[in-house]
Amino acid sequence: MRTLAQRRVPLAIVLALALAIRLAAGVWWQSRLGDERSFGFPDSATYWELGQHIARGQPYEFGPHQTRILRTPGYPLVLAALMRVVGDDPPAMWARALGAVIGTLAVLCVAYLAWILFDDTVALIAAAMAALYPGAIAISTFVLSEAPFCLLMLLQLVLWVAAWRQGRTSPAAALAVASGLAAGAAVMMRPSWLLFTPFAAAIGIAFFPHRKRHLLLVVVMLAAICAVMAPWWIRNYRLAGRPVLTTSQVGASLYDGLSPEATGASDMQFVERFRNVQRQEDETAATPPAGLFEVRVDRRMLDASIEWTRQNPRRALELALIKLGRTWNVWPNAEELRSVPMRIVVTLGFVPLIILAICGAWRHLRQGWPYVLCVLPAVYVSLLHIVFVGSIRYREPPMMVLIVLAAALAAPVVWRRVSRERTESPKTSEIDRD
Repeated sequence: MRTLAQRRVPLAIVLALALAIRLAAGVWWQSRLGDERSFGFPDSATYWELGQHIARGQPYEFGPHQTRILRTPGYPLVLAALMRVVGDDPPAMWARALGAVIGTLAVLCVAYLAWILFDDTVALIAAAMAALYPGAIAISTFVLSEAPFCLLMLLQLVLWVAAWRQGRTSPAAALAVASGLAAGAAVMMRPSWLLFTPFAAAIGIAFFPHRKRHLLLVVVMLAAICAVMAPWWIRNYRLAGRPVLTTSQVGASLYDGLSPEATGASDMQFVERFRNVQRQEDETAATPPAGLFEVRVDRRMLDASIEWTRQNPRRALELALIKLGRTWNVWPNAEELRSVPMRIVVTLGFVPLIILAICGAWRHLRQGWPYVLCVLPAVYVSLLHIVFVGSIRYREPPMMVLIVLAAALAAPVVWRRVSRERTESPKTSEIDRD
């Protein structure tokens, strides 16, 4: 099996194409918005302001309510690093260009994962698929945390597979540490990734051989994740007076997905109502409440969602199916993205790829744990978003992993066609000479 370095020319062409497409998509999207400092998504403004605060050395807080644990600092730190280089209030296109570079590195990670699981031919095909996949292009274009999260998620999986395949204990442990560090950084980008590592490891321990090896690797990985997140946990405990593992938005996210107002889509208008109720309760309390106001509001929404779900299990099940459908829909759910051209692009990009991925999984999962690991991000995201709201935005990082299995199925067909063309070309040239 040839190394990727031996395929550096075609791989470099694919990566250059991936970067060019992502930069062009960023320019096109920004031109639609008009203002050079418009983002297109409300969440982007949150990340941007927090990034500015870090770059300027200001307190890490956001908005008129001065929320301090609303977002994990992963993506704001990325934006802050950019702002330290180009200025603390650059046009949004700078962030889109950075996203294009990060997205291109994710394509390289897809190629590397395909190479270590299969061969260099599958790696090139997987890279080409990832370079052209509309969902991957989109997450590299928007000023959202998905692009760096996707790269870190892929790094975690690549290092996890490498650790599993390493025969000696010390190198395996070192690779597991690196995988855990990538996983911890991924959680700091997207807090919903927090439970993936124990989820995947539990499946490995329960259903696959070499349980001691699974256990050793996951213990090392979890220790590395804790090392990455410890500063955030310590800060949150000092501010809130109680443990906050990720953010003060868990309750809001759960209520968004499970409540009398839930539809499967996201609509956070209820948050202000809960804030007003909590504010009134605080004002009439006999003693000043301890901790942060935002954490008390979050707890109130969490309790309300759990109570509603307990009383309405049938509606909760209906919502679960709706949210699963939204996550794996063949075209965009949002009205502003449901134009005919957008539907065609998303559908033609997604449907053939997911069919290939499902067939590839059916063929290769029996080969063992590293191949099953390629499917688990999609399973995890599906389970997570039957609880929280559903959107095709959340499936795109797992799709980057499924591309590896899709490419493995497509590779023999592509290789046979290329080989046939090579063998037929001399005959053609002889006929031409005659």
